[in-house]
Amino acid sequence: MTPKERAEKSAAAMWADDNASKWFGMEITEIDEGRAILELTVAAHHCNGHGICHGGVTFALADSAFAFACNSRNQATVAQHNLISYLAPGRAGDRLRAEAVELSLQGRSGIYDIKVTKEDGTVIAEFRGFSRAIKGQLFEE
Repeated sequence: MTPKERAEKSAAAMWADDNASKWFGMEITEIDEGRAILELTVAAHHCNGHGICHGGVTFALADSAFAFACNSRNQATVAQHNLISYLAPGRAGDRLRAEAVELSLQGRSGIYDIKVTKEDGTVIAEFRGFSRAIKGQLFEE
C-alpha cells in the first residue's frame, strides 16, 4: 500500500464515524500522508450575533483537517493541544478551506500547521495542532 493509499483508507475509516464533521457540513477534498484539506460552505447557522462565521466553526474546520492529517498513517492519533489566531471574518456563503500540513513527526508527537482561507485566498485563521499517537489503528493492515 502506498502512503497515499494508506492515507485515503485511514480517512475513509475515520470519516465513517465522524458525525461532528459531517454535521458541520465539512467535506474532505484532498488527503495524503501528513496532509489534508477539508472545506465548508458557511451557512446562516454557522454565523454568530455579528453576522460572521462563529470562531468555533472555523476552529472545528481547522481541527478536523488536523485530525485527518495526523491520522493519515493508520496510527490512532489525538490532539494534545491546539492554538488558533483569527485574522479575518468569514461570512455566510463563503467557501472555507482548511489545509493541514505536517511540520514535524518525532516518535509519538507531531506538529501541524493549518491555514484556513476563503475562496479568494484571504487567510481567515492560522491554527497549530500538536498531536500524540495512542494505541490502535483505524483499520487492520
